[in-house]
Amino acid sequence: MRPRRVLVTGVARPLGAQVAAALAADPDIEAVVGVDTVSPDTIDPDADLGRTRFVRADIRHPLIAKVISTTEIDTVLHLNVIATPLGAGGRTAMKETNVIGTMQLLAACQKARSVTKLVVKSTTSIYGSSPRDPALFTEDTEPRALPTAGYAKDAVEVEGYVRGFGRRRPDIAVTVLRFTNVLGPQVDSPLARYLDLPVVPTVLGFDPRIQLLHSEDALAVLMRATREDHAGTFNVAGEGVLLLSQAIRRAGRPGLPVPFPAIGALGGAARRLRLVDFSAEQLDLLAHGRAVDTTRLTTVFGYRPRYSTVETFDAFVRARELRFTVDRELVSRIENGLLGSLRNRCLVGPS
Repeated sequence: MRPRRVLVTGVARPLGAQVAAALAADPDIEAVVGVDTVSPDTIDPDADLGRTRFVRADIRHPLIAKVISTTEIDTVLHLNVIATPLGAGGRTAMKETNVIGTMQLLAACQKARSVTKLVVKSTTSIYGSSPRDPALFTEDTEPRALPTAGYAKDAVEVEGYVRGFGRRRPDIAVTVLRFTNVLGPQVDSPLARYLDLPVVPTVLGFDPRIQLLHSEDALAVLMRATREDHAGTFNVAGEGVLLLSQAIRRAGRPGLPVPFPAIGALGGAARRLRLVDFSAEQLDLLAHGRAVDTTRLTTVFGYRPRYSTVETFDAFVRARELRFTVDRELVSRIENGLLGSLRNRCLVGPS
């Protein structure tokens, strides 16, 4: 059954705004309602959501049920499971939005008899990163160790609540999309900021595999999941993998190998220098990497990403002009700042 009235959460973020605008351009869709705590034009003054109706609402509040019932929504597209906070509040607000917000949204969907489809954006971070990981995680693979903090832990909890919802409302088609790291011209993520650094810290002795998804493919997958019926859980990633060392070379960036015991201090130093905010699971990814199997995406869901991992990264490099922005003086200051911080913690000796 094609959707007629669609609710999109997280519409102030670039991906949410793009999805809402694309759905609003579909003449077969009667109405699109975008929900967020701030208006999209406060984030992007040029944002054009077409005929999408924006409702300023917090999914953490029970009033989200009223939004769904009064607008007679039949399809809910939940994109507000976030890796970075929007506005003030930091990690606490992010966790509340991810977990409490999802719980309230699911409760609202459970009560609404009009809802027939739920699409949830999740992440491959739920598999974690460790030296004991399989070569490829399938959707049915259990992680060696569940994430204990941050966005990945939120996603594990969110998926648990979604599974419970599916058991309570088996009449609703539930699709869970586990996206790998998304890169694109408008993407602002910890990985994008990390790869944007003039000097890229790495873990000495480790060369992790990374998988990427182009933002255009992310949009296409969300549109297909919304317009068609594809119940189930799907890994979503571009074909192939890229070693971190290869990515750094392709970006024309100098690397800064740091001993593994210093990885925690490295993250703290990067935060203090306001370079990038690394969480524990992101630091683990820099050491051990992660790759997922996308067979179910191509054979069951019916979509093959247009961009491979390598093509996604090269497009990211071109869009940000990374090869032409290396400032050697800035590189030296960052190296000295990072190494000085580590020496102060007695984690590395003098060079």
